[in-house]
Amino acid sequence: YTLDNDVLTMEQRQFYEDNGYLLIKKLVSDEDIERFRKEFVRICRREVKPPGAMIMKNESLRSQYGQSEKVVNKVQDFQEDKELFRYCTLPEVLKYVECFTGPNIMAMHTMLINKLPDSDKQTFLHPMHQDLHYFPFRPADLIVCSWTAMETADESNGCLVVQPGTHKETLKPHDYPKWEGKTNKLFHGLLDEDETIPKVHLVMEKGDTVFFHPLLIHGSGINKTSGFRKSISCHFASSECYYIDVKNTTQEHLEKELVEMVQKKYDTTSVKLKDIWSFRARLVQGERINL
Repeated sequence: YTLDNDVLTMEQRQFYEDNGYLLIKKLVSDEDIERFRKEFVRICRREVKPPGAMIMKNESLRSQYGQSEKVVNKVQDFQEDKELFRYCTLPEVLKYVECFTGPNIMAMHTMLINKLPDSDKQTFLHPMHQDLHYFPFRPADLIVCSWTAMETADESNGCLVVQPGTHKETLKPHDYPKWEGKTNKLFHGLLDEDETIPKVHLVMEKGDTVFFHPLLIHGSGINKTSGFRKSISCHFASSECYYIDVKNTTQEHLEKELVEMVQKKYDTTSVKLKDIWSFRARLVQGERINL
């Protein structure tokens, strides 16, 4: 699961091989995180409108708070926002990414998550899932997520929860959880979760960054505090990865949902899943080969 490199120690490599994730303390500077936070606030206030970005809001709060960070729970696909996209080009992040993807690196999927304080409704609980469910490209072992805490993340504000070792399993069927009124658009979860596999809560400080495999089963709890829990992340892949056809696979219904969303947003009928990913993908290091 890791490539030969002179960045990771043998212990770190072995930890990732066994567990499917690796936590690096204080990787991203406070200065960078402050810049990302300011840009996020500008996007919330609509002072900046990055093309192609998907701004996910809790509409029920809008009448109370208007256009502010108290309403926006996620900015997805920020590849056209120069300031936020800097995250995907940080040398200190790419140095580690290369240990998993090799030298030719594409930034494929970007997100800044602002986990809002939650009520009993558990609106922002993200069920346990595998990220590969969302990706129509392979091989999985040349894909890695870099996820950086923008402030302390712990059990009280809904930190990441992982099931170590599950990256060695296959991609499992996902769909919306059978929770009454608690589902977020595209927040799919495992249909059949194995409760016997131990879960680890990743307690992280500002700037701590976790790298994890796209088959690792993970999720996040609800934010029981009155503050926000921000994180910034990018899924990177080797540009040697290739697109696959997801027809007749467990990912087929996701393709349908995503394509319908994009067709509606851009009022077009000729979008394919590969087009959506080609639009998101950006070369950040090396050369572009397939993706």
